[in-house]
Amino acid sequence: MARASDMHSLEFRLPDLGEGLTEAEIVRWLVEVGDLVSVDQPVVEVETAKAMVEVPCPYGGVVTARFGEEGTELPVGAPLITVAVGTPAADAGSEGSGNVLVGYGTSEAPAGRRRRVRPGQPAPTAPGETNGRADAPRAADGPVPVISPLVRRLARQNGLNLRDMTGSGPDGLILRADVEYALRAAEARGRTAQPQTGMAEPPAEAPTRVTSAPAPAPVAAAGGAGLRVPLKGVRGAVADKLSRSRREIPDATCWVDADATELMRARTAMNAAGGAKISLLALLARICTAALARFPELNSTVDMEAREVVQLDQVHLGFAAQTERGLVVPVVRDAHTRDAEALTAEFARLTEAARAGRLTPADLTGGTFTLNNYGVFGVDGSTPIINHPEAAMLGVGRIVPKPWVHEGELAVRQVVQLSLTFDHRVCDGGTAGGFLRYVADCVEQPAVLLRTL
Repeated sequence: MARASDMHSLEFRLPDLGEGLTEAEIVRWLVEVGDLVSVDQPVVEVETAKAMVEVPCPYGGVVTARFGEEGTELPVGAPLITVAVGTPAADAGSEGSGNVLVGYGTSEAPAGRRRRVRPGQPAPTAPGETNGRADAPRAADGPVPVISPLVRRLARQNGLNLRDMTGSGPDGLILRADVEYALRAAEARGRTAQPQTGMAEPPAEAPTRVTSAPAPAPVAAAGGAGLRVPLKGVRGAVADKLSRSRREIPDATCWVDADATELMRARTAMNAAGGAKISLLALLARICTAALARFPELNSTVDMEAREVVQLDQVHLGFAAQTERGLVVPVVRDAHTRDAEALTAEFARLTEAARAGRLTPADLTGGTFTLNNYGVFGVDGSTPIINHPEAAMLGVGRIVPKPWVHEGELAVRQVVQLSLTFDHRVCDGGTAGGFLRYVADCVEQPAVLLRTL
């Protein structure tokens, strides 16, 4: 006969997420203590220096403990959750115990993705450990209704007591707009909100072996000069990479104006022919790969230890994408082997993943050349910083009607400014200028591309 003693707890630790990452910040818990989880079910969403990642649990059973609040940074190897696995008690009542394990059911059908311990039943917790829930019920009057953990975190970082607020959502639900309004009101009164001494949601206790602390909140600068915001996560990784690029790469920039009227007409004709729509970014990417085939020096990297320029055989094309979490550069693998339709589909997939924060570390690394379409911000030109350790970046400004001499006459044409920032160690101005001129020629006369199709 199976006995309750057959059950045992397994501890799941933050795994190595690859790419040399050593820590991650808890953004959102996807399970609560008492939930039933299945093997490989995501249990927590974390942010690394590369991307937002949902971490799946390798065990199936009942969650008995969680470690760390949302906003806490944990090192790789630190405990995340404990899961009770094994055989449930054989004398469970006909109503079901609520502690359902994988492979064992009760008379109650699961209500959804997660199974909760029945109301009134205490959530199991490992001896000496806490469940780490930021919104665990309090003895006074229960948790404050907040629309999302990120809003709760925003209030906590800025010292706002949620119990002092009245939410504008249904049944008094506190929305992000409510928290932001309270922050603006505090600023208008000329004071900076300070963390309250008795927090409505105390941080969960963690085992002493976990040395990480909650994420540092923005603090007022000395003398009231401004706000200090920690450089961390994706923003911190971008800062480190751009700083390294400026330190190590002797870059130079050249630029040219090009008449993009024929390119825009060609795209219109492609899309009028039926089938999947072709994006302008995909056409520019196709032009880039054709240009790199002619000027391979720009698809390279510099090995300073060996004092060698390494020309790369494959084009893994990065493209700059602005998201709510900052600038990211997803990479289209083997862009030189893709046609315009395939490039359009891959750009769409990666852009959607970037906006949703679902890019993996592999999606953000390994680029050999970057295409930066800053024209989407309504600007004409830029001198971008090279995405280290690449050797060049092509910048594309907005395409706007401008006076232009066409076939000997003044006309209104669709004009774009193209800029190339390149590592002067890999080539001289002649090579860089030749690359940029070829790109401009393809923009002005798309038929030039037929030579490389």
